[in-house]
Amino acid sequence: MLTYPDISPVAVSFGPVAIHWYGLTYLFGFIAFWWLGRYRARKPDSGWTVEEMGDLLFYAALGVILGGRIGYILFYNFGTFVDDPLVLFRIWQGGMSFHGGMLGVFVAMWMFGRRTGRSFFQVTDFIAPLVPIGLGAGRIGNFINGELWGRPTDLPWGMVFPFVDNQPRHPSMLYEALLEGLLLFLILWLYSSKPRPFRAVSGMFMLCYGVFRFAVEFVRVPDAHIGFVAFDWVTMGHLLSAPMILFGLFLLTLAYSKRGEA
Repeated sequence: MLTYPDISPVAVSFGPVAIHWYGLTYLFGFIAFWWLGRYRARKPDSGWTVEEMGDLLFYAALGVILGGRIGYILFYNFGTFVDDPLVLFRIWQGGMSFHGGMLGVFVAMWMFGRRTGRSFFQVTDFIAPLVPIGLGAGRIGNFINGELWGRPTDLPWGMVFPFVDNQPRHPSMLYEALLEGLLLFLILWLYSSKPRPFRAVSGMFMLCYGVFRFAVEFVRVPDAHIGFVAFDWVTMGHLLSAPMILFGLFLLTLAYSKRGEA
């Protein structure tokens, strides 16, 4: 049995100014996105230039932050927003939705594609392997913040979160860091290392993330103000991840049935 380490969410402070670990994990994710993008852009026949990565990062970061925060408020915390609209801007307190961030990035990548003369899936096929490192870093930020803990378990790696109760629980945020971060990165990086049909890399991202998130939802405690949305086991995360799985399968089927341009 493990015990949650009491980590301050503030990495460093200068008088009234505090820098939170949660924000630093996002910064790390953005830097990884930019660095990996430059690496991929240098490959022969990539169709991208290193100079484009700064603009691509700007669009992606805008989509993640705006979409992630707005999505969290709409999907998980709309009642609080109605009572206190300023909660939308308190990002340092936590509360970012991956699914909202994904929709925000979709819009941002569509805009970037229009500006650079690329199709939507040309952009998403390129960025898909760049995203998981940031997702994993964000889950580490959740762990440091002491949020998104799991359900009780008797497994040897169960972790006691003293601010919740004395029961060993699944450290579900660490599961997500490993699955949505490290494992998803390895899958997509290796899969995209060879030419693939048009839309295939995007489809693999949607499928794998959807499966990983859907699985972790079985051991993660649903948001207290929402609870289970159906059958005493279906969570909001299940409802938002299931369409990703189906859409990922659709994109992969379409990609390999048409054998589009790699």
